[in-house]
Amino acid sequence: MALIVQKYGGTSVGTIERIRNVADRVIRTREKGNQVVVVVSAMAGKTDELIRLAHEITPSPDPREMDVLLATGEQVSIALLSMALKEKGVEARSYLGGQAGIVTDDAFGKARIQSIASEAIKRDLDEGKVVVVAGFQGVDERNNITTLGRGGSDTTAVALAAALKADVCEIYTDVEGVFTTDPNVYHKARKIDRISYDEMLEMSSMGAKVLQIRSVEFAKKYNVELHVRSSFSDEPGTIVCQEDEEMENVLVSGVTYNKNEAKVTIKRLPDRPGIAAQLFSEIADANIVVDMIIQTPSSEGAHANLAFTVPLTDYEETLKLSQRLAKELGAGEVVGNKDIAKVSIIGVGMRSHTNVASRMFVALANEGINIMMISTSEIKISCLIDAKYTELAVRALHDAFELDKPPSEEFL
Repeated sequence: MALIVQKYGGTSVGTIERIRNVADRVIRTREKGNQVVVVVSAMAGKTDELIRLAHEITPSPDPREMDVLLATGEQVSIALLSMALKEKGVEARSYLGGQAGIVTDDAFGKARIQSIASEAIKRDLDEGKVVVVAGFQGVDERNNITTLGRGGSDTTAVALAAALKADVCEIYTDVEGVFTTDPNVYHKARKIDRISYDEMLEMSSMGAKVLQIRSVEFAKKYNVELHVRSSFSDEPGTIVCQEDEEMENVLVSGVTYNKNEAKVTIKRLPDRPGIAAQLFSEIADANIVVDMIIQTPSSEGAHANLAFTVPLTDYEETLKLSQRLAKELGAGEVVGNKDIAKVSIIGVGMRSHTNVASRMFVALANEGINIMMISTSEIKISCLIDAKYTELAVRALHDAFELDKPPSEEFL
């Protein structure tokens, strides 16, 4: 007997008919002799509707009350799915996050799971019940309802799988797995059979929306094997697991893109020790995450031009902050650019193969795409480009590394 945690996203439970289909899939899994814990999101569109209602009341909803409101979306889903299972003759019990023993910190809207008391769930499983848990939520030590942020149901599922020592955590979505790039951008995108935690982390952080990044971090930390599958098909999906030799033989696993960034350039910044530290300390104090950074000497020698990227949502605040700091530091003009995108290639094979960067740069150059900034890690290379070239860049890189071919056919 295996213990399987299944997570279903908002589109998978978006209608009553789809909820019944999820119930059928859960029952088929159970009939194979498995214990099943199901984690569900709010029905598609429900969270956005609740957010809209809150903003009709006030432009600045209280964070605690916002979490109380948003948590109701999952409560509807778990109740309906449990009813559907019982209607089909299967004993089921629904749990809110707090009832499932999920304890978080008190960062409303972006809480982090601290512990899970899973005894009640284990008892129900031993009694033959299917346990249905609300994703995306928990309670803090003062019993306040908290939410984990967008995509938090993935994290709930992985955390429960770790706490229960589940054999696998199946993440059901509206796609058939993890692809070499966005299939909506390039028809040659190929589904990946197996991918390492590190590659999935990089893909999630670089714009791939299949898995929430914190869920992958959890899976890697506790060695929880993930199976990303479609809830509308019985086809195998993508296994996310520990790196193996076969993965290392693949030069590049995928191409991602992210249009949700903006670039800020501070010109003629005094080139002396401590300036960058002061600048980025104040930006960090404003809870703004800086991604790519490049500094180049100005033509005057004693000054430098400093460019960096931030999330698009933080662009206006960063621009105002940079303008103030530039004035205080005696720097020149501050220039912003929202029409940018970051394209990245990712693969654990980069650790043991050469000429990866040059092949990437040649592919972009051949399409007349200029590179503004470059950043690298052990298994990733990212380039900042004009946003209008994003799709072209993705297709060019996908072709350059022949990602439409199975790994055995890939040229290395």
